[in-house]
Amino acid sequence: MTRTLGRLGAALALGLSAVTLSATAASAHVSVSTTDATRGGFGLATFRVPNESDTASTTKVTVQLPQDTPFAFVSAEAVPGWKATRTTEKLDEPVKTGDYEVTDVVTSITWTATDGGIAPGEFGTFGLSGGPFPDADELMLPATQTYSDGEVVAWDQEQTGDDEPEKPAPVLALAAGGEGDHHGGGDDAEASETETEAASTESSSTGTVLGGIALVVSAAALALTIRQTRRRA
Repeated sequence: MTRTLGRLGAALALGLSAVTLSATAASAHVSVSTTDATRGGFGLATFRVPNESDTASTTKVTVQLPQDTPFAFVSAEAVPGWKATRTTEKLDEPVKTGDYEVTDVVTSITWTATDGGIAPGEFGTFGLSGGPFPDADELMLPATQTYSDGEVVAWDQEQTGDDEPEKPAPVLALAAGGEGDHHGGGDDAEASETETEAASTESSSTGTVLGGIALVVSAAALALTIRQTRRRA
C-alpha cells in the first residue's frame, strides 16, 4: 500500500511539474508589448521585467534603442522609485527617419532603482514613448537587467528558428499604420490592441493544452498503478 501511494504521489508530482514548468518558461524573461505603436508611427512600448532571483532585487534596467533606424523623438516613463536617464550620441552626419532629420539620437534608456527595486517574486513595468517606429513588422529591443548582488543578465539573443534562446531579446510587434498616421491611436491602436489580446489568448490556450496533457499523463499513471495493485491482490 505504501509503495502504491508513493507511485501515485510521483505521478501527480510529475504532472504538476509539467504544468508549472510550461507556465514558468512562458513568463520568465523580459518582454515588450504595445497597444498603439505602428509601423512608421508613434506609440508607447511597455517592458515587463520579472525578477528571476530568489535572493536579490532588480536594481537597474537598460533598454537599447535601434541605431540603424533611430527614433527622432523618445521619452522615458517616470516610474515611482526609479530614476530614468537617457544616453545620447551625436551623429557624424544627419539621418533621415520618417519625416524627420536627426543629428542627435538616444541610444539607450536606463532606469535605476532609488527605493529597493524589484524584489524576488515581483515584476516591474517600464515604458518608452516615441517614434517614428521603423517600417517593419517587428523591432528587437535588447535589454540588460542588473541585480543587487552584482549579477547582470543580458536579454539580447535573437531567435532564428522555432526554439526560443535562453536569453531572448524583447521583440516588439508593430501593426500597420494608416495613411497620415504620425502619432498612432485611432483605428490602428484598436487593431493593435486586438492583436495583442489575440496573442494573449493564444498563449493562454497553449498553456491550457500543456496543462491538459500533463493531467492526462498523471491520470494514465494513476490508472496503471491501480491496475497493478488489483492484479497483485
